[in-house]
Formats: sequence, C-alpha cells, structure tokens
Amino acid sequence: MGELDRTTLFAKSALLPTGWHKNVLLRIEGGFIASVETGTAATSADERHNLILPAMGNLHSHAFQRAMAGLAETRGPTDDSFWSWRNVMYRFALTMSPDDVEAVASQLYMEMLEAGYSRVGEFHYLHHSPDGSHYSNIAEMAERIIAAASATGISLTLLPVFYAHSGFGGLAPVEGQRRFINSLDSYDQLMSECQSLVGKIAGAELGVAPHSLRAVTPQELLQITERWARGPIHIHIAEQMKEVTDCLAWSSARPVEWLLDNAPVDQRWCLIHATHMTETETRRVARSGAVAGLCPITEANLGDGIFPGHAFVEEGGRIGIGSDSNILISLAGELRQLEYSQRLGRQMRNVLAAPNESTGRHLLESAGRGGTVALGSEIGIEAGNSADLLSLNVDAVSYLERDEILDHWIFADGVTIDSVWVRGRRQVVAGRHVARDEINRRFLARMHKLLRR
Repeated sequence: MGELDRTTLFAKSALLPTGWHKNVLLRIEGGFIASVETGTAATSADERHNLILPAMGNLHSHAFQRAMAGLAETRGPTDDSFWSWRNVMYRFALTMSPDDVEAVASQLYMEMLEAGYSRVGEFHYLHHSPDGSHYSNIAEMAERIIAAASATGISLTLLPVFYAHSGFGGLAPVEGQRRFINSLDSYDQLMSECQSLVGKIAGAELGVAPHSLRAVTPQELLQITERWARGPIHIHIAEQMKEVTDCLAWSSARPVEWLLDNAPVDQRWCLIHATHMTETETRRVARSGAVAGLCPITEANLGDGIFPGHAFVEEGGRIGIGSDSNILISLAGELRQLEYSQRLGRQMRNVLAAPNESTGRHLLESAGRGGTVALGSEIGIEAGNSADLLSLNVDAVSYLERDEILDHWIFADGVTIDSVWVRGRRQVVAGRHVARDEINRRFLARMHKLLRR
C-alpha cells in the first residue's frame, strides 16, 4: 500500500455521527476510514487540523450550464421567467463541443471541491452533437463528464437523463432540445455504455433520470425506471407554476400528485425542486421516504418559488442540496439560502431547526443525510465509510464554540474551508484545489473560444 493510500489525521474537534468529539484520530487506508479514536493525543506523524466535518454530496448539477453563469442576467423586453431563461440556455447548449463540456465540467467540479462537496450527482442531458445526431460513441458526452470528475478527484453519481418530449402528453420535441432527445432504444444503448464506464471508476455510481413529466410519457417513465432503477431515480417535478397548470390540463392532477399516484415513489427517488406542492402532497412525499432535492440558489435565481420546507421537515421529510444551474458554487450559500427563504416566507427566524438546536448544524447534518440517500453513497466519520472529509479554518473565530462555528460559517463571514479529502486523497489544500491553475487555464481558453462563436 502506497503512502497516498494510508494516512492519519488528528482533529482537535470532529463531528461524528454521535456528535462532537475532541482529540480525534482518523486512520485512513485505501480511501476508507479504518478507525476512529476519540480523546487521544496527536503524534509527530499525524496531520493536524482544528475542526473536521464530513464532506457533502451535491445531488443535482447540470455541468454545462456553468459556462453561462452570469450571462442571463439582462432583462428582456417583457417580464423574464424560468421559461425565457430556458430559451437562453437552449441557445447556449447548442454551441458546446465535447472539449468545451469537459473543460467547463472540470472547472465546475474543482469549484465544488473547494466549496466542500465531495460527490456530485450529474443530471446529464446534453447527449448528442449540435445537429442532434448521435456521436459515433453515444456516450461521448458522458465520457467527458467522467473524465472531468476523474481529473478533479470528485466522486460521481452519473444520472443520464431520458428526455423525449417538449410537453405533457408526449408532445414532439422542439428544435432547441435536439441534443437532449433519446428514444427508448437509444437510451438503453446509452445506459449500457454508461454502466460499463461507471463500473471502471472507484466509488462511482449510476442512477436513472427521467427528466420531468413534461419530457416523458407515463409508459416511458415506467419502462426506464423498471429497466434501470438499480440505483437512485431523480426527476424534476413541480418547479414552476406553469408546469402545475399544464399537468392539470393534461391529467386533472398536479405533478407531484400524479407521480405519487402512478409511480412507486420511495426512498430510491429524489424529487428535484418539488417547489409547488399542496399540504397533502407535502405530507405524502415526506412519508414516502423520497428525498426533496433542493437547489436554493438556482431556485432563487430563476424565481421558482419557495419550497414548503417547514411543513416538509415537520413531517419527517428528507432534504438534500444541489447547485443545479451552477451560477454560484457555495455549500454554505445553498444552506443559507434555504433557511433564509423559509424565514422570508414565514416571517420567522431559525425555521428548520428543532427547538434549542443550532440551525447551521441541523442544515449540515440533514442535507448530508439526504444527499447520501439520493446519491447512493455513504458519508459520516465512522469506520468503513469513504474518507470524504473537510476541515475548516477557524482562526478568525477561535472564540466560538463548535456549533457556533458552523452557524458562523453558514450565516456570517470569517470561517473558510481549508482542506477537502475524497476517498482519503486531499484534493483541496489551504482552500485551493491541487490542480487549480491548470484546470482554470483550460477553462478560460475554452470560454474565450466558445463566446466568440
């Protein structure tokens, strides 16, 4: 076993499944936590840190959209909405080559690692060539996503998207969607290739992603989830009120209501956004065991609405966080935006935490648990788990207690990420990815070319 495969980390404080512990020694072998000792002393051979936490899973990403961050913030001639933003996104998607996507995804995944994420759920739907024809390798674009994850060191849950229609009832796709579209047969071929690719990558997982009820028919939804649901199942649902209205016109049911009545929704499922739910739908999703995949910064940026978080959590619902359109990569920022949206909606403070509980710690732990379920992975500082960890630089707030440090990190300023480990390898040191300069150089070169086309 090589030097990189075995290390010991000493933390003055670490957040374990049983809570905070002092003077914690972690032995890491082969990418996994071999043992955890508390109340011990550091030796000269140990790598020392002030405070170590489990790293977080980012359960929802569209990597190619990182390239258009900040490029859809000019108001159009009429009221802007998700649907006008989507037209900009379609135009942008049609210009990107495989080399562009790999460079952009590498930049994105580097930024995720620097933000404290150790795994990404890539909801991958930019499949085909710009004219809509299949590449000779139907998994060409998926290979580029995998290459970006491998180059940066982030763990990957690949979620190839089935996308076949432009609206409820099997409407024909529109021209701007041509790079996304698959038949059931071509999707089977794509998934078979992705299964082979993912099987070669340590720690990688494969799930299935029917894009939305707009983009799949009931028969297609049933077929692809039965055929490929060995791992997680992710679907966009009830993000916009227009989606709710259109679904009612098609089926006389709301999107979440229809899904719960017509699909075997359970803990395998992750319902992305689920913004517009009735009280009954909220209770039913919570009780189903499905994870609500929330992307608070994107949902705010797109004007989606406010997730019924208080009611969902009160019913025992599980949440996880993602970065979706990737306009801003911030683990702390996603959690802060989630809590602040609840405060604005309910005109209260500290909405999602239980009485006498740190809101920052509650958000971190609950989103961490939900993310592991949604991504088919395990996190937590205990023997046998993957060594996916982050350490915080707490020098500026050394006067605070440990829960207060987490609250300060999420809601204030001064606490920063120092190091991030994925499967025992330190990918971020002193807040910077170990390959930042080269990854960023390639990204900038591709972006200059891309925006001049």
